[in-house]
This record gives sequence, structure tokens and C-alpha cells, in this order.
Amino acid sequence: MGVIDCCGLSCPEPVLKTRKALQETGADTITVKVDTVTAKDNVTRAAKSMGWQVQIKEEEDGLFILTLTH
Repeated sequence: MGVIDCCGLSCPEPVLKTRKALQETGADTITVKVDTVTAKDNVTRAAKSMGWQVQIKEEEDGLFILTLTH
């Protein structure tokens, strides 16, 4: 599926975009890029509630790369 870029989006848009991708994809791994702590926390919580595991990497430019695996 590639990378879901949620940078610049206000909550709840990153969560809604990620949930839609998790429900529609057949992939075992999805990468989500966010640019705020709130979006990182909310996407992480939503993914975990759907049974996905989340690994978070913070980039030097303040972005967060979330790797979701099922």
C-alpha cells in the first residue's frame, strides 16, 4: 500500500484515513507518516484497538513514522 501521508492534517483526519486503510487493505504492513504528537498518539491507539502492532520512529525533522503490522 505504500505510505499514508497524514502530515498537515488535523485530528481526527489522520485516524480516519488510517482506519480506512487498515480496513480496506490486505497488506500485513502499513506505514503512516504524521507530524504531531497528538496524531501519533491517536493513530497508535486506533491501530492497536484494531489488533495492529505499532512501531514508532521519530525523524530529525519532527515527523513520526508509524509502522503498523498485523
